[in-house]
Amino acid sequence: MRNFDKGTVIRTVLLFIAFVNQTLIMFGHPVVPIDEGQVTTLIEGLYLVGSMLFTLVTTVIAWFKNNYITERGQLQKKALQAQGLIKK
Repeated sequence: MRNFDKGTVIRTVLLFIAFVNQTLIMFGHPVVPIDEGQVTTLIEGLYLVGSMLFTLVTTVIAWFKNNYITERGQLQKKALQAQGLIKK
């Protein structure tokens, strides 16, 4: 396996979790099961909004960060590190 940045792996895993969570919610199987008799509609709405915000923030962070996944990206990372333009 390639040697990926720790940040790249974390962002990718969080993005995957966010997408799985959103998919489960879309098909009516939320990760946190909410029974109508247990909580109010307001709490359900807050859960859905929180879940959507988690997905949105995770997607934006993963999208704007450089993820050196391809071989060309790995070479780019090494060249930038050699010039002292990014952290090692």
